[in-house]
Amino acid sequence: MHEEPTRRVVITGLGSVSSIGVGTAEFLSGLRSGKSAAKPITAFDTEGFEHSVACEITDFDPARWITRTDPDTLGRASQFSVSAARMAVADAGLPEERLRDAPCLISIGTTDGESRDLDQLVETEVRQGPEHMDPALARRVPAGRLSAAIAREFGLCRVEAVTLPTACAAGNYAIGYGFDAIRAGDVEFALCGGADALCRKTFTGFYRLGTIAPEKCRPFDADRQGILTGEGAGVLLLESLESALARGARIYAEVLGYGLNCDAHHPVAPDRDSVAACMQLALDNAGIKPGDVDFISAHGTGTRANDVTEAGAIRQIFGDEAPRTVSIKSMIGHTMGAASALAAIGCALAITEGFIPPTINHRRTDPEVALDCVPNHAVEADLRVVQNNGLAFGGNNAVVILGRWQPERTEATA
Repeated sequence: MHEEPTRRVVITGLGSVSSIGVGTAEFLSGLRSGKSAAKPITAFDTEGFEHSVACEITDFDPARWITRTDPDTLGRASQFSVSAARMAVADAGLPEERLRDAPCLISIGTTDGESRDLDQLVETEVRQGPEHMDPALARRVPAGRLSAAIAREFGLCRVEAVTLPTACAAGNYAIGYGFDAIRAGDVEFALCGGADALCRKTFTGFYRLGTIAPEKCRPFDADRQGILTGEGAGVLLLESLESALARGARIYAEVLGYGLNCDAHHPVAPDRDSVAACMQLALDNAGIKPGDVDFISAHGTGTRANDVTEAGAIRQIFGDEAPRTVSIKSMIGHTMGAASALAAIGCALAITEGFIPPTINHRRTDPEVALDCVPNHAVEADLRVVQNNGLAFGGNNAVVILGRWQPERTEATA
């Protein structure tokens, strides 16, 4: 029986809400310049913490982007996701009526959903009693609204809207889900990415684990002190190559493949062999050899457990001549479910603009890491294939491979 060839999947729109810039142009500028977003937290009361620095977004006006939904009916993470989706559709030059007429997928990954609102509700319950909890806040809490609110904003009916809760790898999970749906011909367009807002729950959790850095995030550095929490959203518009060419769309990059696994090895500690296996799955799915990869956007949290384990897994796959490996968390902090989505946008921009973003705050590479992490300053580079790593608690790993679009490339391997 003859099997229909799978469709090639390309990225034609980018939407980014980040602490180094709202909108893709500002995000690109921040990546190129190595901008740091670290600053004292204002999102919640930090009394009692010895240090309370994060990468908070302080210049975001949801009303600038959200036009059909009352922003006050949305939690902050949903405001981020809807705004980023608006940006991505506009960036792709896709008429909204075309989006409404087509079968679509919305897949948004998250770690915390609307835990910021949940924090406030619980505080009210503890201090004043449950009868004083705000019903408007309670209505904003369901995590499914991160994707459903996008469908509502665009008035979509022929749509599947899913929220993927695979923690800090969720953005890559969402991209992989969209890739499969487009490649198989199930949908014409997919809005994929991740969103999370700063919340006390997650900051406190990482703080109690002893992994919050006092001032700066220094991935791969011998003097690293931990992560900084962050917030934001990244949404990518995916469509088939045929569709993009037919409507004359700009193509940022092609999604070549991805890999997922869950080893359930430990609640918080990553497993090197499992991370390496996930990278190999992604390379195999993309039909790519390790030597074809020009740089790796690492998960790179700035903790020893992550940095040493991830670097060991990279060497396990790539050998001693591993490609340059960077962490944009040094600039924007750990944005949880948005992390690998914003990193994927960074990868697409790197391919299009011809540069590798830096790992900032770097002084001395940890000998146990021994990777070229492009310290402190971006470098110009002719990039054809880029690997984007997303690793999460519970052993959830997701790796996406992006490539420069080339007309002569053969059909992606199923």
